[in-house]
Amino acid sequence: MITRIKDLLIRNRSLQKINFAVARGVAASSLRTIDITRPASWEFSGFSQNGEDGILDVLLRQVCEPNRYFIEIGTADGLENNTSWLSLVHRYCGLCIEGDPKKSEAHRSVFTPMNYGLTFLNLFVTTDSLESMTSQTRTLAPDVFSLDIDGNDYYIAKAVLEAGFRPKIFVVEYNSAFGPEKSVTIPYSKDFRIGSSDAERLYYGCSVAGWKCLFKDHGYRFVTVDQNGVNAVFVAPDAFPVAFLDQVSGTHFAENFSQLTNHRSEWPQQYALLRGQTLHEIKAGQTH
Repeated sequence: MITRIKDLLIRNRSLQKINFAVARGVAASSLRTIDITRPASWEFSGFSQNGEDGILDVLLRQVCEPNRYFIEIGTADGLENNTSWLSLVHRYCGLCIEGDPKKSEAHRSVFTPMNYGLTFLNLFVTTDSLESMTSQTRTLAPDVFSLDIDGNDYYIAKAVLEAGFRPKIFVVEYNSAFGPEKSVTIPYSKDFRIGSSDAERLYYGCSVAGWKCLFKDHGYRFVTVDQNGVNAVFVAPDAFPVAFLDQVSGTHFAENFSQLTNHRSEWPQQYALLRGQTLHEIKAGQTH
């Protein structure tokens, strides 16, 4: 009985957060003055940590042949990610992947009654476990693919692309501590976890230049990073009108607001804290 009451309270709290996120997103969306050439003006946040909900909102209006399907790796409990706005407000179907079993189950139990088109997969994604993801997806060409696992992101995205996935929009987290021009990522480690020291908390993921290198080699086009310096957005050019893409002028680099606040320094000082850490250089033409 106590367990059932506890679960009910947790569920009610989640529903309250969902209602707040939807209301916040609707209000923020309506207050935008969209300049189709400036992605910074597209941003708003309902469920997304930053302005990704707004960026995806504008991009998805431009997709030539939408299938209304997404894949996200790193959905957590669904209350803060890049696809819950799509699943709850726009009724997109999708595959929600989360490595933490409790968070994955919490996501499933709350969201399933609101959208039966969602599939929930509890999976800690490595380059060796992609087959489990592939077997669960409806298509290799979703409208949106979002990846945020705070670690081996580069290697997972590379494996996803090499496995034949061709998302129309690909959203990836970048590490601004590596700066705007260094094309680097951490070495692959299937058991990677972010550490707790100042330097260790900055040692994760891939630089924005590294992402540009990978996606360019796979025929993608860079659109923008969000204004809080967390995610970079790339698109498959053949999925959008050329005239639309040609007029977009995105932000190429922004400092991660959280890292900037926590460390009270910009990326050069943050990068100096990583001295001695191993980084892998990403070179054009060598990402296949």
